[in-house]
Amino acid sequence: MNRFEAWAVHLGNLLVGLTGLVYAWMRYLLSPADPYAVVNHPWQPAVQHAHVLAAPLLVFACGLIWRHHAWKQLATGVPVRRRSGLALLLTLAPMVASAYLLQTAVDPAWHRAWVWLHLASSGLWLVGSLAHLLAPSRPRSR
Repeated sequence: MNRFEAWAVHLGNLLVGLTGLVYAWMRYLLSPADPYAVVNHPWQPAVQHAHVLAAPLLVFACGLIWRHHAWKQLATGVPVRRRSGLALLLTLAPMVASAYLLQTAVDPAWHRAWVWLHLASSGLWLVGSLAHLLAPSRPRSR
């Protein structure tokens, strides 16, 4: 993975992760000051828009590193960061699919299901990303 690809992935993770966490905090943990308010925080719509607008960068970056990084590591059997990399691969599809589906769901039950899937897969993605980033880059010597 070259520097541009690494920066794209890290920047995408940072922007999408931060806006997602802030939006989730505003949406699910805050209570509105006004009982007739539509949102829980005045910045909630702006943070949601920033999250939705930043997400394609992360999706693009993941596609960018697929062939030269992820597939190459899988095909050659490199053991370094393998578990966290596989965790990222397994959480990417449900995270992205649920993000698009929750924006288009009309039925409240389906919308709720996509929200839960998105929150769960996104949480796993963030944990996996941190684990992948912080894992040793060289195998341990025995």
